Amino acid sequence: MAFLLQGDDVLHQVNPSPLPDPYWVAFSASAAKLIDIPLGQDKYPKDPKWLEVLAGNRLDHGSHQFDRPIATAYSGHQFGVWAGQLGDGRAILLGDIHGQELQLKGAGKTRYSRMGDGRAVLRSSIREFLCSEAMHGLDIPTSRALAVVGSNEPVHREEIETAAVCTRLAPSFLRIGHFEHYASLQKQGRLQELADYLIKHFYPECQSSTEPYLDLFKAISAKTARLVAQWQAVGFCHGVLNTDNISALGLTIDYGPFGFLDHFQIDHICNHSDTSGRYAYHRQPQIMHWNMACLASAMCPLLELKHPSEIAQTLLRTALEEFPKIYTNNWQSLFRTKLGLQTSQHEDITLIERLLQTMHDARVDFTFFFRALANYDSINLQPPKEARDLFNHLAVIDEWFKDYGHRLQSEKSVDEKRKILMKACNPKFILRNHLAQHAIEKAQAHDYSEVSKLLGILEHPFDEQEDNEAYANPPSIEHRAVEVSCSS
Repeated sequence: MAFLLQGDDVLHQVNPSPLPDPYWVAFSASAAKLIDIPLGQDKYPKDPKWLEVLAGNRLDHGSHQFDRPIATAYSGHQFGVWAGQLGDGRAILLGDIHGQELQLKGAGKTRYSRMGDGRAVLRSSIREFLCSEAMHGLDIPTSRALAVVGSNEPVHREEIETAAVCTRLAPSFLRIGHFEHYASLQKQGRLQELADYLIKHFYPECQSSTEPYLDLFKAISAKTARLVAQWQAVGFCHGVLNTDNISALGLTIDYGPFGFLDHFQIDHICNHSDTSGRYAYHRQPQIMHWNMACLASAMCPLLELKHPSEIAQTLLRTALEEFPKIYTNNWQSLFRTKLGLQTSQHEDITLIERLLQTMHDARVDFTFFFRALANYDSINLQPPKEARDLFNHLAVIDEWFKDYGHRLQSEKSVDEKRKILMKACNPKFILRNHLAQHAIEKAQAHDYSEVSKLLGILEHPFDEQEDNEAYANPPSIEHRAVEVSCSS
């Protein structure tokens, strides 16, 4: 964030608040490779000083001098309402290492903490850690989670919990809210600096364009459209798609009350604080399109440097219309692949929609069904028993299975080859809420073994992992009631 390191109007230089008596809760060896941290046999850093750095207790480590930690200001729309200035209320950016920004979440108060205490709790830190790495395992663009450091320091939420710091990595944590912030304050110079920085470092293809800012908007919008299509294809619900939670790089960031679908419900709400269902599963594409409209509005002054206002608005409005097209094309392609279809036919969309409606009506487990479907016998039009048994209206799903089999036969595909391809895109393992909750409860009793085990499983979600079969099963009825909220 080199452009942000000039001027008090865009950042707050602040040191992390020390975390008393820190200890390791979790560590990602995979994420550590991004910043070249040598690890010991226990898969934690060889140098114990890293524990103090990632707890926020020291600002230097060998050649790394984190002498200007910062929190940044941004603004945004929250649940569709303009919220004005927001900012990093408990996230402090230490600096850059090997092209990755190193950020501590839960490291204490900043200028933007408002009424908050600047801390994160163990519960939410473990959830963010596991889901960040799970999304990476699913090959979905995401910020990474390097570590969770715990402490016995009490933190008051609905009840007294303990503090933790989650270390996040990303090429940049710039978000749509940064554009909205500078636009709302009419700071055109800052807005231009932000856009130029993004073009130079992350969207170099826009540099030679005659319309660099318009093309930057198109690039961000296209990445976001592809991202939300990937979410829908694995049944991921973000929970709080406010504009200040949307990455300018098309990454999944700010894991709060997220959830993966268990039993499929098209209008599933993963955040029980979302009483209107604004961020329900089926509304995520629409909301992301709305967020891109907010970005277009914030970037309009950049196009007005070259064009009259009316023309600038028309150019952005036309570019914005591409979002649903890009999303739809990607969504259709992903679901064809999930069904093992290697060619495109017009009737495929009806086939997909019929299936999803039947799954919704029967509340079928999303991940389990698509994984099991790989075992369909297209020669004899025989559905796998474990997939068929998920449905209660067998006549309806049997008719679909028959039509699906005929569609597979039309491609003359080899079942074994199709099976391999389907299992390479339909995960066996996801971060189910009840699995995360079990790991959290053990961690709250100072047993972190389940966090490490879940991490290992989720790093390879497409593998069979016969020894971990229980982690692939749908939750029991009593475990379906696990709820999450914005409290963290």
